[in-house]
Amino acid sequence: MDSQLIPGEKGATLPTSATPSPQLPQREAFQHRASSRRFRISIFILLILTPLLLFKNAHNSPLSLYTSRQKPDVASVQQCSINNLKSDLSFLDAAQPIQAAEFILRRDRLAQALAANGVDAFVLEPGYTFQYYGNVSQQDWEPWEPEERPFLMLIKPQVSPNGGVYAKTAFLSPHFEEGRVRMLGIPSRDDAELDIVVWEEHWNPYTTLLNSRLFAGGSEPPTLMIEEEMRDYIVRGLTAAGFRTVGLSPKAELVRQQKTAAEVEILRAVNTGTVAAVRAMRPCLVPDLTEDQVTAILDQTLLSIGFGLFFDIVLFEEHGALPHGGFVTGGKKLTHDSMVVIDVGAHYLGYSSDICRSFMIDPPSGRRDQHVADPLRAEKEKVWRIVLDAQTAAAKAMKPNGTAASVDIAARSVIEDAGYGYGFTHRLGHGIGIKAHESPYLNKWNTGSLLKPGMTFTNEPGIYLEGKFGVRHEDVYLVMEDGEAELLTGQRARGIYEP
Repeated sequence: MDSQLIPGEKGATLPTSATPSPQLPQREAFQHRASSRRFRISIFILLILTPLLLFKNAHNSPLSLYTSRQKPDVASVQQCSINNLKSDLSFLDAAQPIQAAEFILRRDRLAQALAANGVDAFVLEPGYTFQYYGNVSQQDWEPWEPEERPFLMLIKPQVSPNGGVYAKTAFLSPHFEEGRVRMLGIPSRDDAELDIVVWEEHWNPYTTLLNSRLFAGGSEPPTLMIEEEMRDYIVRGLTAAGFRTVGLSPKAELVRQQKTAAEVEILRAVNTGTVAAVRAMRPCLVPDLTEDQVTAILDQTLLSIGFGLFFDIVLFEEHGALPHGGFVTGGKKLTHDSMVVIDVGAHYLGYSSDICRSFMIDPPSGRRDQHVADPLRAEKEKVWRIVLDAQTAAAKAMKPNGTAASVDIAARSVIEDAGYGYGFTHRLGHGIGIKAHESPYLNKWNTGSLLKPGMTFTNEPGIYLEGKFGVRHEDVYLVMEDGEAELLTGQRARGIYEP
């Protein structure tokens, strides 16, 4: 067999034969089969990835937020929302629990109002007002539920040697519950032991109170001011025993209406945090999530930063025309064209948030200004802006000594002038504190209530078009000594994609 030398790589020489090697056709066949296999694998991968990429582009959402069957991955959306919120929790920094001294100060301020009104005592039972004056429910919302046996707090005005008025706080309790009452941790002046009048179960609790040391020596029937949460049968029992009962006076109401600096910081934290939770969740939302699923996602997001759940209303499209939803809502699915209305409240350090945002989820790539499929798109954007303008007008009207009515009218006029007055179906707002809905109430007939520095209000105009959609913007404001009210929710809505 003849052979010759041929140049090899890097100057080496390799032997070769003039006769072809019988192994070459086998090698070529092998290489051809391998190439064909790689081609088939490439085609298979392309067929798999193309629909996924098209799906991603159509939804403009990370593929990780969908399951392998192209359904929303609720767990991934949930984690996305929590991660976004926890990226900045600075809104919690200034909020601290209310200190014991402030509860005593509150009762002293109430005692001064009672003295001015000629009232012998303010009487209340477990509830929000009891919490406000007694620090009963700071960790658990209402740990002492009202029951058929009266358990009452009484706040009596006393005059000090120098002529100042301060509060004496006492309690009426079933005898067997006395120890439990002492364990509640109710702040008392100079850490004195709680003054408790006890009654046995076979006694009349109301005559026991009237004949107790608290009202001994009086020539006239004692006058009791009754707070708004008091149950009727207790009021009737007190009256039948010989007490004279009167309702809340404006001076007494003002104590709770005007917030201290510590209260303002808690309200700022819980309301800013609730808005931040909605903003954190929005970019994680994807089509086909239901209203109930979004509700659960937002609830878990709030819980992740230590907020307590209060209420959470999530409505899509025509469901949003029902301001507080209804039993038929919950199952509607989200789309890129859905107007989303979320009205949500939470609890933090004993205080409430109450905010609302109306928005849309991010559109598919390249489609932000292309909504041919949604005939309501133009009206949605128009109504969204009108409601924001109405909220702006109301915020400018929240000034000291203005009436509650004037603030409502400021917002309502904007909406009426735009031709949607028929769609603004509720009052503008309400006071807010340890209870989400407190007096004064911002409605156009409330000309008797004057705004005072330290009052906090929701500002929540809305337009509701039945069978179409609804829009509401809600933020919380603080009335200042002068000038415009201060926003307590961090940032107002800025756009339909930036709530």
